[in-house]
Amino acid sequence: MAGDFSSGARLVIRITPSDVGKRVSVRQVLEITDGHPTFTDTVGVLVSWDAGVVCVTRRSGETVRIDESLLVAGKVVPPTPPSRRMSRVTSASPEELEAFASRAWPATETEPLGRWTLRAAIGGAREAHQDKDGGGRREGFTRRANSVLVDGDPDRPLDAALAYVVGWYGSRGTTPYLQVPDSSPYAAELKRRGWVREADTLVRVAPLAPLTRLPGADDVTLSRTPDAAWLAAYHRTGSLADAALKVVSGGPSVWFATAPGAIGRAVIDGPWALFGAVEVAPSHRRRGLATAVMGALALRAADEGARSAYLQVEADNEAARALYDGLGFTDHHGYHYRRPSV
Repeated sequence: MAGDFSSGARLVIRITPSDVGKRVSVRQVLEITDGHPTFTDTVGVLVSWDAGVVCVTRRSGETVRIDESLLVAGKVVPPTPPSRRMSRVTSASPEELEAFASRAWPATETEPLGRWTLRAAIGGAREAHQDKDGGGRREGFTRRANSVLVDGDPDRPLDAALAYVVGWYGSRGTTPYLQVPDSSPYAAELKRRGWVREADTLVRVAPLAPLTRLPGADDVTLSRTPDAAWLAAYHRTGSLADAALKVVSGGPSVWFATAPGAIGRAVIDGPWALFGAVEVAPSHRRRGLATAVMGALALRAADEGARSAYLQVEADNEAARALYDGLGFTDHHGYHYRRPSV
């Protein structure tokens, strides 16, 4: 791979774990043949350096894991320069964007079922919008992380696929949910089989560049991990179970934003940045804190090479939709959840 290091330059490792979050160029030994090493270069965001493994996420969203012992050079490089493309939304189908979203809000347990993906994250607190299951069901953290991502063919007849889904979640003591794009051909079949529709949701998109100019970003603190104050503000309960913490901390490049009375979260994955968990305490509302949080996260996402923003909002949340309308977000696609009627 063509790299950032000239053949005549002295190879020096000028990065350390303190550079996590910065854009870097690194060179590693790929292989040694007849005593002659072959090198490869990787340019992207240094997302972690832990236990002897260096992880760099490229603009494509691919994360490269490198054994620290194989590094021969590394340096911090300037952020990707802005371009006119940043004023437009990156092209993506609903299926492609849902794949980004699934990586940004990862379950702790997954299993493929053809093109479907079964997901579970058991043991954490639920999101406030999620109804409690009856009958002694266990709680999972977020419906997204405890549902089947329906995309394409499950490689078996639909009734057999649904039976497998019911059994898989039943063995974990949770309600089986399907996350279904509104345009999916399975939506009508599930309705005919009596699967109940819930939680209509809109996926909304916007160019990232205008969000980087939102006011108030200087008053927002960004971090790689959520501290106790962030977690308490997010769930108003003070703490999260281990499974839930893994979900909110998961993703290719995760950032947490904190301002007095407000929080937010962004996950950068190649050209896309997911915005979520933007919450403002009731006593601090109408002060522009939500936009300040999003602005700070947008600046970080742009530094890492993202060009487009997306988020999920419940279709009946008129206040949130009005806020995002004002920030330039438009509807990309919709999805909903289905569960058995009993």
